[in-house]
Amino acid sequence: MKSFSLLHLHLLFLLTLCLMCFSPNKIVAVILQNQTDYLALLKFKESISIDPYRTLESWNSSIHFGKWYGITCSPMHQRVIELNLDGSELHGSLSPYVGNLTFLKILYLRNNSFSGEIPQELGKLLQLQQLRLTNNSFAGQIPTNLTYCSNLEWLSLGKNNLIGKIPIEIGSLKKLRTLEVWKNNLTGRISSFIGNLSSLRGFSFTYNHIQGDIPQEICHLKNLSVLLLGGNKLSGMVPSYLYNISSLTMLSMPENSFHGSLPLNMFNTLPNLQHFAISGNEFSGSIATSIINASNIILFDISRNYFEGQVPSLGRLKNLSFLNLEDNNLGDNSTKDLEFLKSLTNCSMLNAFSMATNNFGGILPNSIGNLSTELKQLYLGVNMISGQIPAELGGLVGLTLLSMVGNKFEGNIPTTFGKFQNMQMLDLNGNKLSGDIPSSIGNLTQLYKLDLHLNMFEGNIPPSIGNCQKLQYLDLSQNKLRGTIPLEVFSHSSLTNLLDLSHNSLSGSLPREVGMLKNIGKLNVSKNHLASAYRRLKRGC
Repeated sequence: MKSFSLLHLHLLFLLTLCLMCFSPNKIVAVILQNQTDYLALLKFKESISIDPYRTLESWNSSIHFGKWYGITCSPMHQRVIELNLDGSELHGSLSPYVGNLTFLKILYLRNNSFSGEIPQELGKLLQLQQLRLTNNSFAGQIPTNLTYCSNLEWLSLGKNNLIGKIPIEIGSLKKLRTLEVWKNNLTGRISSFIGNLSSLRGFSFTYNHIQGDIPQEICHLKNLSVLLLGGNKLSGMVPSYLYNISSLTMLSMPENSFHGSLPLNMFNTLPNLQHFAISGNEFSGSIATSIINASNIILFDISRNYFEGQVPSLGRLKNLSFLNLEDNNLGDNSTKDLEFLKSLTNCSMLNAFSMATNNFGGILPNSIGNLSTELKQLYLGVNMISGQIPAELGGLVGLTLLSMVGNKFEGNIPTTFGKFQNMQMLDLNGNKLSGDIPSSIGNLTQLYKLDLHLNMFEGNIPPSIGNCQKLQYLDLSQNKLRGTIPLEVFSHSSLTNLLDLSHNSLSGSLPREVGMLKNIGKLNVSKNHLASAYRRLKRGC
């Protein structure tokens, strides 16, 4: 009995202590705070005009709001700390009452159809760490009050309709690690405030209307990993200190007006670089020789610039997947121009490669057939490459696209091309190819475009072409083809884009089966020796 009384007194003491700590005023305060969150969420729901998936159906008084879809509450005080409605296709505006969710840390509304302005009241969310509003239709300016959210680590406003400048006040967000404002209508320059974001690791404002140069203050970002500047109106020379940010893994600046040359040692000072894209600028000079040491490079795109000279050895780029050298002044129409292709055979991860529209000359080496078995797209066109097409090229059986247009290739199409069973587009136009079109072309059953025009092919059109039942575009014009047009050519209900057989020596009557091509966009059989062509066309089509 004595021990029971002591226990009873102990419990009574604890109860008294609890009542002292949780006075009626504090209990009421907790209830009111929870009521504030509840009412704020209801106001959010009222601002939604379309909810196609009934995402907010659970938002009613039948259950506690902490169990509503997309809501996470703190187990300690039952206040809302996360609101996540990504990909719900909600239409409406973002209620300013969201600013009353004062414990909110995460707000995810990506991939919806919110419109109107981003409310300034979000600045009341002092504990907010992540704000992601990507892929909506928000308009107006970036609210300056967001800079009161001093704990913000991730600010993602990409793919909206925002206008104006990036507020310089954002420079006060010392914890900000990611800033994404890509694909909006933002204007102005990259302000020097960028240098104050000492924690920044990712910065993307691609496809806006930002102009001017890259400010020197960017060199203060010692942790920067991703810098995406493409699709703007930036100009000037890229500052050398940018190439000294050794933490960079992605440096993408396409579709601007940058000029100048690349530092020869840049890939030594950027040892972690994986993606390097500067296409569509005005860079000149030679490819930085330090590229031979860029062992982490996955994507290398310097297309549509003014680079010249020889391409260095790329054999050490074991991770290289995408290589685009097109539309420059590389090579000098000499036998040494294509030597780099031998080293490229070591790049076993290569998936897409273009060297089109340059000054490459010489003969395509047989080693071209030793390129990666992962290779899907190969562009060799608009150069001065001569000689016969190596039969070894047919060994790249994974190719889906092969373009060799506008060179000086001669001789026959290798029969090994019949191995291209995954080929979707084969473009050999504008060369000096001759002989018959091989019947093995019928093995390319996935083909949707075949362009052999402006060559010197002879003989008949192979009936096996009828096996290419996905063909949408067929151009055999400006050759020396003869004989009748096989009926199989007209069996392609898929031929909706082009059928051009003009400027050959085809004979006979145009068969009535031409009327099967009811969806053809353009049909040209002129400049042949066909009888009654006009009458057939008029009646059949």
